[in-house]
Amino acid sequence: MAAIDPRTPVLVGVGQLVQKPAEPTDALEPAAMMAEVVERAAADAGAASLLSKVDAIRVVKGAWPYQDVGRIVAGRIGADPAQTAVSTDGGNTPQSLVNKTCLDIQAGRLDVAVIVGAEGIWSRRRARRAGQKIPYTDDSGSPAAEVIGKELPMNSKLEAERGVEMPVNLYPMFENALRASKGEPIEDHTVRISELWADFNAVAVDNPYAWVRTPLTAEQIRTPTPQNRMVGWPYTKSMNSNWDLDQAAALILCSAGTAEALGIARERWVFPWAGTDAHDTMLVSNRDNLYSSPAIRTAGRRCFELAGVGPDDVAHADIYSCFPSAVQISAGELGLGTERRLTVTGGLPFAGGPLNNYVTHGIAAMAEVLRADPGAVGLNSANGGYVTKHAIGIYSTEPPAQPFRHADVQEEVDRFPTREVIATHVGPATIEAYTVMHGHEGPEVALVAALTPEGRRTWARSTDAATMAAMMREEHVGRPAEIDADAVAHL
Repeated sequence: MAAIDPRTPVLVGVGQLVQKPAEPTDALEPAAMMAEVVERAAADAGAASLLSKVDAIRVVKGAWPYQDVGRIVAGRIGADPAQTAVSTDGGNTPQSLVNKTCLDIQAGRLDVAVIVGAEGIWSRRRARRAGQKIPYTDDSGSPAAEVIGKELPMNSKLEAERGVEMPVNLYPMFENALRASKGEPIEDHTVRISELWADFNAVAVDNPYAWVRTPLTAEQIRTPTPQNRMVGWPYTKSMNSNWDLDQAAALILCSAGTAEALGIARERWVFPWAGTDAHDTMLVSNRDNLYSSPAIRTAGRRCFELAGVGPDDVAHADIYSCFPSAVQISAGELGLGTERRLTVTGGLPFAGGPLNNYVTHGIAAMAEVLRADPGAVGLNSANGGYVTKHAIGIYSTEPPAQPFRHADVQEEVDRFPTREVIATHVGPATIEAYTVMHGHEGPEVALVAALTPEGRRTWARSTDAATMAAMMREEHVGRPAEIDADAVAHL
C-alpha cells in the first residue's frame, strides 16, 4: 500500500454484542454493554493500547437515564478522553457522528475516537414484568454530556391530533403512495415487498449479531397470523422495525499515523471515503409528495461525487430499513434499485432496530464485509424520523484518492418545492395516501392524507368498517373523498 497522509481518518476496530439472558437481572446494563463492545473493537483492531489513547467518546443517544454515559464507559475501559458527548435523536446520527469524527481527525482536533451505543430495552421490560430491576450505574449528580447536533421537530400539533405522529402510521402511508405512483396492483405489490424482506431475513439468519435469526419465507412475512398480525396495512409485524431487544455496537476511528504507530495491521483498516448530511422538509405535512426524498437524492449524488464513484461501483450496501418504504425510497433516490441485495446486517426488523443505534451496527458489519472483499466499495445510508434526517457514507479498504470529503447539502435541498397544509378543510378532496391501522382484534382506523382542490394537504380518518375493508382490497389513492368538519373522510 502506498504512503498515506498520517491525518487520514481510518476505521480500525468494530465491536458488536447481543444479549438474551435467561434471567433478566443477569443482563448487562447499557453502560456495561457499551464498555464491552468498545473493548471488543480494540481487540478487533489488534491494539488494546488504543483504549488509553481515546480522546473522544461519542455516544448515540438511547433509552437510558445516564447524564454522561461516555464518562462511565471511559472509566471502565481505562480511558481519559478530553470529550464525552451524546448525539441527538435520529437513526441518522451514527453516520453523522462518523462524518464529524472523520473531519475532526483529518483536521487534527482528534486522534482516536470511539462511537458507541447500546439499548437494553428487552431485558429491562422483562425485569419490570417480573417485578425486578436491573441495576444501572447512577451518575445523576454528574454534569450532562455535551450534545452533538440539534434536535429537530418531527410532528406538528395537527399531525398529532389526526393520528399521524408515529413511524407505524406514516411509513405504511409512504408505502401506499409509492405503490400508487408506480401504478402497481395491490396484490403484486404485497408479494414484491415481502420478497424484498425475505432477502433481508436471509442475511439476518447468517448474522451472529442479529436479534431474529429464524428463517422466514416471503409468504410467511406477508401473511397475517396471530404471531404476525397486521399493524399498519400493508405491513405485518415482520415488516416493522423491532426495537424490543438488547444490542450494542462500537466503532474506533483514528488517524492513519496512529494506526501505523500502534502496528494495527493494514488488513484491519477501512477508510471512510466521503460522507454527506441533509434533511427533508421536517414536517411530513409540508412535503411536496409522500413517495420521494429530495434530501436522499441530493445527498446521495453529492456523496458519490465526493468519493469519485457512482451507484454501479457500489459492491455492498446497507440501506436503512426500518420499513420497506424506507428501503425503496432510498434505493431509488440513490440509483441502486431494489433488484440487488441492500443489507449487510438483515435490517431493522430482523437484525434489530435499537432506536437510534442501528447504523452503528450497519457500519460495523460493513467493515467486516469490506475486509473480506478488499478494494470493494460499500455504502451505508442512515435515516431518522419519517424519511426525514439523512446521512450517507462510502467506505473501502483502499485509501481514498483524495482526503475524506464531506458536504452538508441542506441549502440545495431547501430549494425543492413544498406544500401548504390546511387544518380546517371541509369539502371535496383527493386521496393522496392512506393506511389502515390494526389492533389485536383487527382494523381500527383508516388514516388518510388528502389534497384539496387548491393542492393543499389535509389529514383525515375513517372508522367505517366497509371503507377500511375496501381500502385494503382496491386502490384508493387518487379517489375522491368528502371531508367533514370532524376530519372524517367519506368515500
